[in-house]
Amino acid sequence: MSTPPTNPATGPAESLDTDRLPAHEDPGPQTVTLAAVPLTRGSLPRHAARLVLLGAVGLGAALFAAGLGATWGAVLAAVAYTVVIYLWSRSVEGTRRAFDRFVTAVVSSAFLVALVPLASVVWTVVDRGLARFDTEFFSYSMRGVVGEGGGVNHAIFGTLIITALAALISVPVGMLTAIYLVEYGRGALARAITFFVDVMTGIPSIVAGLFAYALFELFYGPGVRMGFMGSVALSILMIPIVVRSTEEMLKLVPNELREASYALAVPKWRTIVKVVLPTAIAGIATGVTLAIARVIGETAPLLITVGITTSDNFDPFDGRMATLSVFSFSQYATPGIPREAYFDRAWSAALLLILIVMVLNLGARLISRLFAPKTRG
Repeated sequence: MSTPPTNPATGPAESLDTDRLPAHEDPGPQTVTLAAVPLTRGSLPRHAARLVLLGAVGLGAALFAAGLGATWGAVLAAVAYTVVIYLWSRSVEGTRRAFDRFVTAVVSSAFLVALVPLASVVWTVVDRGLARFDTEFFSYSMRGVVGEGGGVNHAIFGTLIITALAALISVPVGMLTAIYLVEYGRGALARAITFFVDVMTGIPSIVAGLFAYALFELFYGPGVRMGFMGSVALSILMIPIVVRSTEEMLKLVPNELREASYALAVPKWRTIVKVVLPTAIAGIATGVTLAIARVIGETAPLLITVGITTSDNFDPFDGRMATLSVFSFSQYATPGIPREAYFDRAWSAALLLILIVMVLNLGARLISRLFAPKTRG
């Protein structure tokens, strides 16, 4: 027979049999001892990410200097940065923080890699286009010029005239269409207009040029070329952009403003003119400016409808006109002798077109700031 264990201090220990305890008695909670778990982990140095990025940029520059190419150098530098920062953070900060740094590195690297083609294009155009940025280039046309010399004065005015007419056509049509869709449109007609606007957004520019040529050929016969045809072709590309941007801006106007105007017995058309449009004018103006910047560099529709000329022509309803995009294309596609002079004019025209688009985008930002509703506080 086994005997209960004895305690030197208290004598024999009584065994604890929970089955024999009364129902109202509880042996109490059992004490559990947990091992000490650290609640914090280490962290990387404050400038660790910048140092790794600097090292990755140095690696990419070294690869580029070795002849690998700018794109591959940037890609390998981005991969090296991502791998190093992830492994370093995982060994010091733990899995959760390392994964957060990994995602941040992937997003940042993708952004930097996307900038490489853009920076390369800008650098190439600026490097080759500055050769002819002189007084003669801006003040002379190509009339009677063979070889070196000449300028783009006629192409600058042609671009501005054709684009201005396209905006004059597109802005009223696009804004009124958007107002109808937001304020009045209901039912099948509104859905049909929305569908066709979406379809027009994806129309290739060459199709717009062919449509404009076929339309004017019915009235003027085959072989017709004029600046107004190019404006019509560009307006086909502009209208859906204006409609979409204006529609989104009108939807952002709070309904409380409309209801307050209706409560004062103001007619709906006057509410739209005096309340809705002034509130959304900043976004509408920005959208219109961006639409102009989108079409001002189109080449295919203008090559079909307007063509190219070497002389000044300021009448959009009579004969061919020159535009910067078509001028640049023609100088590069059909060079004469010496070829370098034609290529220099093509690059300079492309650089001027990029500068115009940049100015329009900056103007859109300025318009958005100037016409935005003023708030107090």
